[in-house]
Amino acid sequence: MTIGVIEIKITDTISFLLLPLIYSLVMGLTLYLAKPFKYIGPEQSKVAEGVMVLIIGVLIAKLAISSGQSIEIIFKVGPALVLQLFGDLGTLIALPVALLLGFRREVIGMASSICREPNLGVIIDRYGFNSPEARGVLAIFVIGSMIGTPYISFLSSISVSLIPLHPYAYAMASGIGSASMNAAALVPLVHMHPAMATQIEAFAGCSNILSFCLGIYMCMFISLPIAEKLYAWLSPIIGKGDAHIDDDQALDKINDEDDDSSDGLSIGKLKRWGALLFAFSLIVAIGNVIGYHTSIVDSIIGMAIISLITITGMALERVCPVHIQSIIFISIIGLIVSIPGFPTADFVARYVSQVELTTICTAFLAYVGIAIGKDWNEFKRIGWKGVIVSVIVISGTYLCSATIAHLTLTATGMI
Repeated sequence: MTIGVIEIKITDTISFLLLPLIYSLVMGLTLYLAKPFKYIGPEQSKVAEGVMVLIIGVLIAKLAISSGQSIEIIFKVGPALVLQLFGDLGTLIALPVALLLGFRREVIGMASSICREPNLGVIIDRYGFNSPEARGVLAIFVIGSMIGTPYISFLSSISVSLIPLHPYAYAMASGIGSASMNAAALVPLVHMHPAMATQIEAFAGCSNILSFCLGIYMCMFISLPIAEKLYAWLSPIIGKGDAHIDDDQALDKINDEDDDSSDGLSIGKLKRWGALLFAFSLIVAIGNVIGYHTSIVDSIIGMAIISLITITGMALERVCPVHIQSIIFISIIGLIVSIPGFPTADFVARYVSQVELTTICTAFLAYVGIAIGKDWNEFKRIGWKGVIVSVIVISGTYLCSATIAHLTLTATGMI
């Protein structure tokens, strides 16, 4: 936060931003990989990964509160929010490229979605964990975890200056079903258009929730069948290579991950969540003072509100008889308590608005950097061809969604 935002100009009108969240991610990864720092290793990386699950709730709560504040305009742009989901089909652009790079049936898993957790489940359920399709989606999952956040931040900042689409359209496009990538794509927009910050955060938050809820059906019923047909058509023509992803690159980490939501709720768990969020809130409050010169008291109160919503949502997931993800509970609570006219709306809006999204993301990405350190060897084994496909997958869905959103906003007279 002390370094601040650095703008790098390519031309007089085209530039991209280096943001504090990038510095913290790189420093976190460096601390894990640098040999002299023996006190940050696999154990700390696993802890950081667990903390990330909780902090994602903080990001969701912040965006949900912005959504509540802007509920009226959200209803007005509803068609754009829904239709931009078809931008997910932009990932299919990567399929012929992957074939040209030499991949075979792996391309179906690689290019049929953004390859986050729900998509993993769809592919593995349909084809089996040891299938080429599963190896493909797992490869992009790992690469996306490693480079997705910094890359989409760069893509967002340079797209805004290069492609004349409305900021609202870019905000909607940032909701691709990954909380960390959603926030990273959003930060450059908020920095470039501070007067629209609340509305931009609102559209991004709603879009990401829609992607969480509906993206899996888009994958199952539309993009995956299209990917299979494209493979059948293009493979005999351009699928001449022999590149592949080894079985040991299918990452046992997916099997090793515990479903914390099945552990139930206990006083001990609530205390741990409270302690972690208290520490995180202090980090964010100090970063807020350094980066934005806001009142540390206001920042702490704002983070306390966000933390309370996060803990409540996490707890409800574990006590609800029907399994509903905590992000849904957090989003609904954050939305309700901030809707204009609700008794808590003015209080919540006053203090949460003092907590900058950039600061939350900067603290969060430090944990991400440490957590992904343990996947570095898998990342290297997958290789540069997988990186190229991953970059095209992310770019395709982001730019297609932004274009559809912009055209819909224009057609409906919203911009």
